[in-house]
Amino acid sequence: MSNDPQIQERPAQHYTGITVTVPMDGISGAVDECYPELFGWLASNGIPPGGAPFIRYLVIDMAANLRLELGVPVGTPIAGSGRIQPGVLPEGRYAVLRHIGPYDGLIGANAALQQWASEHGVAFDAWDTAEGQAWRSRVEHYLTNPAEEPDPAKWEVDVAYLTKPA
Repeated sequence: MSNDPQIQERPAQHYTGITVTVPMDGISGAVDECYPELFGWLASNGIPPGGAPFIRYLVIDMAANLRLELGVPVGTPIAGSGRIQPGVLPEGRYAVLRHIGPYDGLIGANAALQQWASEHGVAFDAWDTAEGQAWRSRVEHYLTNPAEEPDPAKWEVDVAYLTKPA
């Protein structure tokens, strides 16, 4: 995939995830806590991951809190347990940008995708709420495992926003 923003048709994707509410600077702590729990739960239940882990942004208030789902794709619908629950990334048209580099560049990558969409008349499936901006599907797919590729300059993340139906 090119690093330039583009529109992609994506199928629905089943996943298992954990929902958390954190301030912006709490994302890395949530990642450190939730992904080992998710991957451990999948392994203990004999369920193989069906793709790269992701963060789904449900509600965003950059000055206060973010409501996130940390998820791992699975091949078929599954039942959850405790705070690990099933979910589905909706099918549809997504505006997508591939970020290559350290994770601290993701704010800029998101801004670049939003700017590109504005310039090309692409509207996202999002709306304002009392808690912040809610998103039907705004996702960062972490394609590179830092344990396998220690060089942050080579890390790849797909930033994908569901667009409003035409």
